[in-house]
Amino acid sequence: MTAAAPIGDAQAFLRALFDAAVARAQPAQCLAPFLPEPPRGRTVVVGAGKAGGAMAAAVQALWPADAPLSGLVVTRYGHVPPGYRAHPHRIEVVEAAHPVPDAAGQQAAARIAQQVQGLGPDDLVLALISGGGSALLAQPAAGLTLADKQAINQALLRSGAAIDAMNCVRKHLSAVKGGRLAQLAAPARVVTLLISDVPGDDPAVIASGPTVPDASTCQDALAICQRHGIALPPAALAGLQSGAFETPQPGDPAFAGHAVHLVATPQHSLEAAAALARAHGVAAHILSDAIEGESRTVGQVHAALARQVARRGQPFARPCVILSGGETTVTLPQPGTPGSGRGGRASEFLLACAIALQGEPGVHALAADTDGIDGTEDNAGAFIGPDTLARAHALGLHPASYLERHDAHGFFAALDDRVVTGPSFTNVNDFRAIFIG
Repeated sequence: MTAAAPIGDAQAFLRALFDAAVARAQPAQCLAPFLPEPPRGRTVVVGAGKAGGAMAAAVQALWPADAPLSGLVVTRYGHVPPGYRAHPHRIEVVEAAHPVPDAAGQQAAARIAQQVQGLGPDDLVLALISGGGSALLAQPAAGLTLADKQAINQALLRSGAAIDAMNCVRKHLSAVKGGRLAQLAAPARVVTLLISDVPGDDPAVIASGPTVPDASTCQDALAICQRHGIALPPAALAGLQSGAFETPQPGDPAFAGHAVHLVATPQHSLEAAAALARAHGVAAHILSDAIEGESRTVGQVHAALARQVARRGQPFARPCVILSGGETTVTLPQPGTPGSGRGGRASEFLLACAIALQGEPGVHALAADTDGIDGTEDNAGAFIGPDTLARAHALGLHPASYLERHDAHGFFAALDDRVVTGPSFTNVNDFRAIFIG
């Protein structure tokens, strides 16, 4: 690719930036500097998340062959790296459902909890944690059922609540999240390796922090449920109101001597994309790695910024690329009501952005989820350009109608503008790039 290529082929340029962002977050590329030395005793690997399989593969490749190693990691269905099970492996990888937990996730969580118990001070627990672990590590708190957890998760996902709020509720209704897994592992030392998918990179929020202390409270979880209208079954309500579901707080002796490392973050990936753009002569500007809010609103704001650059050269001169990350939300109507279409955060962002841009010349954009799955669909995200709306109208599509019913997937599928990558085996959440040529 030459300096002129991005202007001539904006989609290829944007896709190259996305690929660079995903590559930076691959465990095989970023995990090695953070691996601890083998202990005097055993090393037990546990973990949960969309990157779990790739993290397990990286640990196995790097761990000394003569050092004891065993364990169990749970990842999303379809997210085990190709060929992993075809070769000898010391870390078992199982699959479960995301974003709503299932029985396989509950069984995996119970087995992981069992693996860390009975260890001694000379043993090491290596925890491989990445986004998606909240749903995959599904062990309900005492008195709750899997059906309870599923109903609460579905309500949270539809509510539009931010990820830290959702995970505050999830961890207080779990037997293993919110630091409880580390409690079960005592007195063994725990080293947690994290791939962050949350704004702010708080280890207590990533996958609901199974191995780190939690500063939130039962009252916080109750307030979130009340604010978003989340109905709680009697056992959950009683556990939160009484404080019986309180999580271990910072300073708890269960965390003494533990270590936590962020091996990949949204900022790392945005910087990798920015470096590639600059290498090809295009100025790159990172707005933020922690943007939250309704996807359609964030799309409108990004469109306004892109128009200002395109028309007035403010606040950036063109040509340039504007990058951002974080985790936006899509608030859906109640089940059974109109407006429950298909499409994840990235696609809804782009549809709103395209409508707001109204075919602004020279503006192209890509938005995609770095795990390769936008919501629950088969695409990572999509592209838009100056001709998006014109092509839609030529096909008889009404963009505003698709946006109103949250069916951005259907809109971009009709235009053949989806970005389809398959599972990436990592996850640093939303990636957005707007090229103003």
